[in-house]
Amino acid sequence: MGNWLLILTICAAAVQSCVAVDRGNFKTCDQNAFCKRQRATQPGNSPWEILLDSLNSTISSLQVQVISSRSQARLQLQLIALADSTLHFELDEVNPIKLRYRAQESLSGSPQLSSLKITEQSSDSISLSFGGTGKAILLVKPFRLDVYDGDQLVISVNARGLLNFEHQRVRKSNEAGRNEEPSSEPAEEEMKAEAETKHPDEKPVEEEEEPGLWEETFKSHVDSKPYGPTSVGVDISFPGSRHVYGIPEHADTFALKQTRNGDPYRLYNTDVFEYELYNPMALYGAVPFMMAKRQQGTVGIFWNNAAETYVDIEESSSGSVVSSLMNLVSGGGNEPHQQTHWFSESGIIDLYIMIGPTPKDVVRQYGSLTGKTPLPQRFALGYHQCRWNYNDQEDVHSVNKGFDLHDIPYDVLWLDIEHTDNKKYFTWDPVKFPDPLEMVHNLTANGRKLVTIVDPHMKRDSSYFFHEHCEQNDFYVKDKSGKIYEGWCWPGSASYPDFFNPAVRDYWASRFALDKYEGTSLDVYTWNDMNEPSVFNGPEVTMPKDCLHYGGYEHRDVHNMYGMMVVEGTIRGQLMRSDYKLRPFVLSRSFFAGSQRFGAVWTGDNIADWEHLAIAVPMLLSLSVSGIPFCGADVGGFFNNPNTELLTRWYQAGAFQPFFRGHAHLHTKRREPWLFDEQTNKIIKASIKKRYTYLPYWYTLFYEHEKTAVPPMRPLWMEYPQDGETFSMDNQYLLGDSILVHPVVRSGEQEVSVYFPGVDTLWYEIETFRVYEAPGYQTIPVAIEKIPIFQRGGTIVPKKERARRASSLMTKDPYTFIVTLDKQGKAQGRLYIDDGQSLEYQKGSYITLELNMEGHTLSSKVTNQGAFETPESIDKIVIVGLSRAPSSIVDNTGRILEYRYDATSQALVLRKPNFSVSNEWSVNLKM
Repeated sequence: MGNWLLILTICAAAVQSCVAVDRGNFKTCDQNAFCKRQRATQPGNSPWEILLDSLNSTISSLQVQVISSRSQARLQLQLIALADSTLHFELDEVNPIKLRYRAQESLSGSPQLSSLKITEQSSDSISLSFGGTGKAILLVKPFRLDVYDGDQLVISVNARGLLNFEHQRVRKSNEAGRNEEPSSEPAEEEMKAEAETKHPDEKPVEEEEEPGLWEETFKSHVDSKPYGPTSVGVDISFPGSRHVYGIPEHADTFALKQTRNGDPYRLYNTDVFEYELYNPMALYGAVPFMMAKRQQGTVGIFWNNAAETYVDIEESSSGSVVSSLMNLVSGGGNEPHQQTHWFSESGIIDLYIMIGPTPKDVVRQYGSLTGKTPLPQRFALGYHQCRWNYNDQEDVHSVNKGFDLHDIPYDVLWLDIEHTDNKKYFTWDPVKFPDPLEMVHNLTANGRKLVTIVDPHMKRDSSYFFHEHCEQNDFYVKDKSGKIYEGWCWPGSASYPDFFNPAVRDYWASRFALDKYEGTSLDVYTWNDMNEPSVFNGPEVTMPKDCLHYGGYEHRDVHNMYGMMVVEGTIRGQLMRSDYKLRPFVLSRSFFAGSQRFGAVWTGDNIADWEHLAIAVPMLLSLSVSGIPFCGADVGGFFNNPNTELLTRWYQAGAFQPFFRGHAHLHTKRREPWLFDEQTNKIIKASIKKRYTYLPYWYTLFYEHEKTAVPPMRPLWMEYPQDGETFSMDNQYLLGDSILVHPVVRSGEQEVSVYFPGVDTLWYEIETFRVYEAPGYQTIPVAIEKIPIFQRGGTIVPKKERARRASSLMTKDPYTFIVTLDKQGKAQGRLYIDDGQSLEYQKGSYITLELNMEGHTLSSKVTNQGAFETPESIDKIVIVGLSRAPSSIVDNTGRILEYRYDATSQALVLRKPNFSVSNEWSVNLKM
């Protein structure tokens, strides 16, 4: 193992010559026994049927058993109606040998129940109604669930007959595994009869004859399977939908591709070195959520399973039997639609169905299940400066001073693993960082913060307090024999806290207390990296699946959720240390459904090339629509050295993406902006400053996300759901409903084709105010100084135009409102204000303004103020789209205001109106 680690270190040192991930370290479907079995299931001739005599129902649920005509195995089906047009579909074994894992931690709480009514029942079907327009039909033989929005069939489960639920069983050779007592119930003996993947007319094969059922080998790693095959899978079809999105994380197009001629999309959190693009390989996070888009509606599904999962996608052929049947039922034409096949290695089928009907409805429905991202502190939306690693305390001081010297704003400086004492987390290198608290105070004196990395692999060192406490209290994950699992990561030999144990999370959280984590203050925040978990000498660079967790579950059951549980403990630690007064901030590389409740994520170890700049947009859009809006990509690329053009374009794009951090590998050249030529430094500085001027808009968008679940960064079809031109688009996006961004992602590009959505909609370039009319494409020149960014006519965007060296220093600065008129001379906008850091906003201590322009009158209405007070005022108002200058402008007190009008840009600038944001006001343009 030592040699293996040495090889890895050498590769890291020679990063310039390591051009791509070693795919041999990661399984394909053909190398994964359960994936091969599930994929071999043939459509049609499903053996599963409903046992009507087992039917029970309550005011909000229905329970009924489903039986296999081949093996006589039984499943328990439960349908539960939830609030907001959501249906919960749950399928589990009847009397399992061992209870299967249920991923309840992904949910933000117990979902609110709704009414589920049986409207009709026969020997062939059960008809149900839920959620207003929601309808469902359970077909008895073969078993199938059809879900309707009104009279439109939108989702069908098991329409292709791919339901395959592998039951736990006792090995015939009595090698059941970890001394589990076999069940004596007759039903369990029947479950051993045959593997569910066999075709009805095939002769059953003895389990031991099929490889991978009880043991599986990959490279030198052996995975024991004491309960045999336990995978679950079913097909889910989307009648009428030609596009599906979501299931991050993959470096692929936003609209997901067909997979039947290659590997399925894989969801299995892994530490992937220099990941490849445009393929379905698993990356660092897994969110088993999918949206399906049709011309007149949108639906969503959430496959709540934390085990390794695959998703096959294919478009139905127009002549297929299944396609014809579903089109007949739905009343549609014989048109192709998206068919998906979901399968996980263990757990249950725990499916949530959301019927929309709009994209914003679906993200709200999903957000009510798994939660939304709480409003972050304002500093977190500023610029973050990071690299592996800033060398020492003097280096930190020099970088901090450099930003001030060159007048470049930033909010957070980051320290990677080299700041620790020999990779022991919660410690400092005593030579490089002898006085960390002084270093922190030097940063905070300029209004800035510090982030330190805290990874979940703990150095096995008897002098390390954390390791000793974990050993003494039995806090580590165990191997299959019940001994403490030892792997290799940055410290060398390491063990991994079992974060599924509440006591472990409690202890982890306690270590963030200021008297425990010496050298920190309330201005020091956290980066949880390597939390897939990364194990350098493990199978697929992660933990063996047969390791054991709290509660007796195998790692295979919970793998994709491990990283989220780490972050849950970290978030709680930050809350506890401030006595639950300050909002926490954590960045995590690994994530699962529900991770959005705990903070930000990023796209991991990308590369400094143009393709990785381009792929950031579809990756961030996939995360955003899947409930994780606080996301970003390493600006400049983590590996290799970007040239000045690439670095410039990356900063321009990153400034208009949610999480904005520059980061680089240990062996890359330093990238502080002032180290480049004058033009590059000037443009990067301008890009960062532009980010800071838009912070009020970003902050308002994140507040609105917490209320509505709508992500700040969103695809065009979220605002224009019937515009088919946008359905496959992933080279441009919207920020809120007001700003359109088209990054430049090719070297030497002189012009780009920008699509402007909306019928009779105007779009204004944000600096020149040149106007473009939608819908349609326009060719836009792209000089190196900027990228195409536009504000929609009919909107009002709040800004602060004095970009200071940190966001905290802009707190009392005045606002500017940019008003861009639509064709009717109207505009609307919103502004949210609070103290920028505390949790008091959750008690109502904030101000919200509703801004409206109509009939030549601009007004502001305070819709909430609570106990919050602020001296902030409005310093400037820009109104764009006026065909002529007014004769005068008068406010609601009768005061005549000064203004300047430019006929070329048709922009009016109202300077120094000096309205308080806490008061309502209006201005009337006398035309």
